[in-house]
Amino acid sequence: MERILAMVEVGNQVGGESLIGTIKIAVLPIAKVFTVCSLGLLMASKYVNILPAHGRKLLNGLVFSLLLPCLIFSQLGQAITWEKMLEWWFIPVNVVLGSISGSIIGFITASIVRPPYPYFKFTVVQIGIGNIGNVPLVLLAALCRDSDNPFGDSTECSTNGTAYISFGQWVGAIILYTYVFHMLAPPPEGTFDIDEQSLPIKSPRDGKTPGQVPLLTHEEHKEEEEETDENEVVEINPNSSKKPKIAEIFIFLYEKLKLKQLLQPPIIASVLAMVLGAIPFLKKQIFTSGGPFFFFTDSCTILGEAMIPCILLALGGNLINGPGSSKLGLRTTAAIVFARLVVVPPLGLGIVTLADKLGFLPANDTLFRFVLLLQHTMPTSVLAGAVANLRGCGREAAAVLFWVHIFAVFSMAGWIVLYLNILF
Repeated sequence: MERILAMVEVGNQVGGESLIGTIKIAVLPIAKVFTVCSLGLLMASKYVNILPAHGRKLLNGLVFSLLLPCLIFSQLGQAITWEKMLEWWFIPVNVVLGSISGSIIGFITASIVRPPYPYFKFTVVQIGIGNIGNVPLVLLAALCRDSDNPFGDSTECSTNGTAYISFGQWVGAIILYTYVFHMLAPPPEGTFDIDEQSLPIKSPRDGKTPGQVPLLTHEEHKEEEEETDENEVVEINPNSSKKPKIAEIFIFLYEKLKLKQLLQPPIIASVLAMVLGAIPFLKKQIFTSGGPFFFFTDSCTILGEAMIPCILLALGGNLINGPGSSKLGLRTTAAIVFARLVVVPPLGLGIVTLADKLGFLPANDTLFRFVLLLQHTMPTSVLAGAVANLRGCGREAAAVLFWVHIFAVFSMAGWIVLYLNILF
């Protein structure tokens, strides 16, 4: 009897240490995000003032045009092979399913809460798009560094975990530059800073209630000018041959399908990394240490490491007016935080569980399943906030990121404890 009680006591001590360690792993990445964001806030304050609004916008542009593509190219290119692409196919699918399911929850939440105009689509994006890059990477690095981690060897855990997350980032980049970029487009007024009292009345369409919107928006005027220019070109060159007609068809598809948004630096880097990394000869020349072109990959790695601190500095600087300075209001902000951290993860758990039951996941790979679950559990994407800053609603995005990361300290700890109990 005494022996049994002693074993139970030892088990409780081990379980308590495991629980504390798991909570610590969940809290530390968020604490690091807060630390860097607070430095960005300090740099943007009137006492230092070396990171003004214009500087933060330029910094965001640098991240999306150079630093993020370098990070994706170096990490994904070194991790990917043709065999792994076939084995890990569900990782990008899981990212897409997570964005779809999260956006559905976001749409339902926005329909119930009714955020102030023009932040309906903004609310959907903030709920639907989670952080699938920097926070999971830091989280897994902290988890795998511990020799007592549940996933085995520390080096193997870190290598595989980084590869899993990197393989899903190219899909996240495509979603950011297509879906998120489109959803966060400014309203017809051309800006998110709208004074509703000063807008003229525009005739309703399809029997809808009249609203106060400009009679002719900037985008409509721009489209009319483009159409006029195209008509002029057609009139000037009426006797074009078949070859120019084919070129005109491609130009038409390029403009109408908005392929320019797809051909962005992060997506180009993702495609190049997958193509070059999947061909053994090219992978050896470019991504393998000692290869003749490895210096380029190493340079991209150095630049890519600067992406996370730069984007966090810019987002932290957006909080210069305080987290409560946004126009969303308490009700909308609370709904975003609750839906993202409490409602979305259970649905993600159901998606991963169903995929496991159907045999879509590699057998006996608990780290693979853990990464899939993390993709549904993370707070709102920091890069989505950066896109919002580029589109003119960075203050509201920064306020949402501020509150969602505060409460993510508690939600992530709880969900990670649950996931580890399910997996082990």
